[in-house]
Amino acid sequence: MNLAAAVCWALFAQSNLVYYLHTHRLIGGLYFVEQAWLVGAFLLRRPAGTVSPSLSSWLLAAGGTFLALLFRPGGAHLLWGVRAGFLLQVAGLIAAIASLVALGRSFGLVAADRGLVTRGPYALVRHPVYAGYLLTQLGYVMQVTSWRNALVLLVATACNLGRIVAEERVLSASVEYRRYCEQVRWRLIPGIW
Repeated sequence: MNLAAAVCWALFAQSNLVYYLHTHRLIGGLYFVEQAWLVGAFLLRRPAGTVSPSLSSWLLAAGGTFLALLFRPGGAHLLWGVRAGFLLQVAGLIAAIASLVALGRSFGLVAADRGLVTRGPYALVRHPVYAGYLLTQLGYVMQVTSWRNALVLLVATACNLGRIVAEERVLSASVEYRRYCEQVRWRLIPGIW
């Protein structure tokens, strides 16, 4: 399973590298870094102590991970949205990459306990990777505004919110995680949730 996932992400990484080499656009380079990191993460990740057997956890993980592939470049490209959206995408990708690096070998897609991480962005919110994805996806929708892209954003975000709940259900069996939740109150966005 890990090898198949690594191959899948290697194809994503290759696609982003080709895009970057042809365009020299920062977004392509950042996506390449993120995807290349995920290849290594699948190959080196820590075995899970507990994995959610719930079908809904698996479906939420799939939706939160892959629904963004349904975004399309057709739509309004308002100048303010293109500029602000670019900044959000860059901020989101940097946040996601920093969070994934901090997560290290505890990386996973489905709700599981692979060890508690409290350093880096995890000292600010409990699910910073998903916060980064939210910023990145929102930035894309600002750049390419359409009802279709807004709907994809809404459904992908709903999947990631459900994913957070599923992950916390698994992790809350640990006293250490419950203490962490007392120290880091916010799940996704400081001051909101």
